[in-house]
Amino acid sequence: MKTVRNIALVLSCFSLGFSQASQARDFSQISIETQQVAEDLYVLYGTGGNMLVSIGDQGVLMIDDQFPEMVPKYRAAIAELGGGRDIAFVINTHWHYDHADGNMALGPEGTWFVSQENARHMMMRHNIINAVSATTDQPAYPPEAWPVLTYDDSMHVHFNGQQLDLLHFGPAHTTGDTAIIFRDRNVVHMGDVFHNSRYPFVDADNGGTLLGIIEFSQAVLDEIEPGSIVVPGHGRVSDYQGLVEYISMLRIIHARMSALISDGASLDDIVAATPTAEWDDVRGDPENFLNRAYTSMTR
Repeated sequence: MKTVRNIALVLSCFSLGFSQASQARDFSQISIETQQVAEDLYVLYGTGGNMLVSIGDQGVLMIDDQFPEMVPKYRAAIAELGGGRDIAFVINTHWHYDHADGNMALGPEGTWFVSQENARHMMMRHNIINAVSATTDQPAYPPEAWPVLTYDDSMHVHFNGQQLDLLHFGPAHTTGDTAIIFRDRNVVHMGDVFHNSRYPFVDADNGGTLLGIIEFSQAVLDEIEPGSIVVPGHGRVSDYQGLVEYISMLRIIHARMSALISDGASLDDIVAATPTAEWDDVRGDPENFLNRAYTSMTR
């Protein structure tokens, strides 16, 4: 285990600056909600990406860590669930600030980070995230926040008596997404490849593609069993059937857009054709999604 560094080093990571989005948020009124999804496995909802926590004899392992300002809040929640203060490992599903900015607070205190290789590269550089309605400046993370364990396509982790399979199936939401399957619990965390409250965000400016999200999701579905619990990057916990329906929706939308693009349709034409119409009441305004999906399909 890493030696816990002194407080000066903890403060030094704060002086490097958090993401633009972190600086703009008011965290004072945000609380942590917990949901048990299996024995010793809990989803933590706060602000940003959903976190999944394993608590056991070997300690605490988390998937994603939101923002530095949320660390004391989810540490308290973990303690109430029977976990210790120290977080041994964090697996980053990808590099976006709302899933990984917490690295900057946890790293100097001794937490080890794990990610797909491309995600680590992105954390080491300055990035711009273009979500159409908002553009976020994400500075490079300090070295203490970088993953120390990476993989290309697959990796096994054995912790708290469970086997975790880390899987990457190519560019999807980003170029460095990881799905984490807890084999002994029939639980998978998919990060933002699976968005269960709105349409997914295709980070097209950083290598994400709509087709990649579909293929990645299908590959995860092929790895799990009916009855499995599926934790999305955002939104409430779902299940095997929820992922089936998500993939079906995206396949239909992709097919409709592909046909229109083949006929020479512009982005305005795509939006006017309303290829997402039957899901908009549940998923919300599709314009940003269509913009990023179109960009990924026409490059």
